Formats: sequence, structure tokens, C-alpha cells
Amino acid sequence: MEKLGVIILAAGHGKRMKGSIQKVLYRVNGTPMILYVVSTAEKLNPEKIVVIIGDRKEEVKKCLKNKNVQFVVQEEQLGTGHAVLQAAPIFKEFKGKILILAGDTPLLTENTLIRMVNYYNENSFDAVLLSAIFEEPFGYGRIVRSETGELKEIKEEKDASPEEKKIKEINSGNYIFNSRELFSRLHRLKNDNKQGEYYLTDMVKIFIEDGLSVGVILTDNKYEVLGVNTREQLKKVNNIYRKYLTNG
Repeated sequence: MEKLGVIILAAGHGKRMKGSIQKVLYRVNGTPMILYVVSTAEKLNPEKIVVIIGDRKEEVKKCLKNKNVQFVVQEEQLGTGHAVLQAAPIFKEFKGKILILAGDTPLLTENTLIRMVNYYNENSFDAVLLSAIFEEPFGYGRIVRSETGELKEIKEEKDASPEEKKIKEINSGNYIFNSRELFSRLHRLKNDNKQGEYYLTDMVKIFIEDGLSVGVILTDNKYEVLGVNTREQLKKVNNIYRKYLTNG
């Protein structure tokens, strides 16, 4: 069986939280969000888990001190693609697939990650991304498809046209990539967008342009891909957790 590596993105400032702690350390039902993501990833028995840290990195290290993870520092937050690039040296000799997760999605389940891995394996894809249907998709990257339904690219909210913003299928920010194909192409990412960042989402378009196969798998439960960028979103995720995942 092909080896599995995991990269968890946890370097962002989280400015919209307007708080004094690192974003992934905010708590859901009393537990820091990053611990949920790491614990879920561990259930897949990956060969290694790499956590990309940056802002308040010592706090994140302390939170994960009892976890078997490696840390990579992203000194400047130049986007998700740039963050993954920082992990390239660790995966230099690695042959297998890389599961990339957002550190602020605490409701993501083991079952969904297994579905992603199985979908990737069974179809011999070079990459798979997890999508969801949101009636109010504001803030999320949109899944742009051709007239025949084929995946074309992902457009971030700030770069999307008015027509693209009407799309309700969103990118969850969770992916599987063939390690060799990913790390051999990350240098081709450009930051010619409104954020001036190197988006990992643009790797999807690069893969497709290069003739590689990219699959999209829809989550069974849209709630599990909710990210936390504001206090309001944190409250929403806490409420969902308590309603569906506890007896309270």
C-alpha cells in the first residue's frame, strides 16, 4: 500500500479572530481546534504528520507536545501554497500521497478522510479535493467546472467573477496530492491575485493543465468542513459540535 504523509496548515495569523492567541488554539468544546485535526489524522496511521507553524509558533508547539508530529516554520505567511513548500525538504525522499488539512477545521471526520483516500486510490488519481455545497458560499473558493461538469479550477472569493460567486460548490481546503507530482510543481505557483499570495488551490489548475487527473469528492456533511476565521464562526462550530457530537 502506498505511503501516506500528512501536512496540517496552522501558520496563519487569524487576524479576524481579534484575539491574543493563535487561531488554531481557540477551543471547541474545551479542546484546541488543532488537536482535533491532528487526532483525526493520526487515525489514518500516516508515516509522518507535519504541522506548518508561523504566528505564535511556540504556543502551537506547546499544545502539541504530546503528539508525534514534526514542525516546519513558515516565517512569512505568503499563502497556503508557500506554506506547503516549506515542508518539501521533509518529504524529499517520500514516495506516496500527501493529505493536506486545514488546522481550523475541527469537525472533519475520520470517515471522510478514509473516503478521500479510497477515492484517490481506487481511481488512480494524481490529486483529490474535498468539496461541499453551501447555500451561502461567501468567503470560500468556488469549484469551477466546464459545461460537461469536468473540474477546471478553483477560484478564491476575492478573485471570482460575479458569475463564479453564484457557484454553491465550495473548496473545503482539504486535499490529497501525489507527493512527487506536487513538490515538483509547487515552484510554478504565482501570486498574481488580489491577496498577493501563493494559493495551493492554483495547484489544481496546474495539475489539470499538465494532463494529470484530479478528482472531487463531495462531503456527506457540509458542517464538517466549516473553517473558523471569526468569533462568530467559532461560536457556530461550537454549537454544531455540542448539538451533533455530544450528548449535551
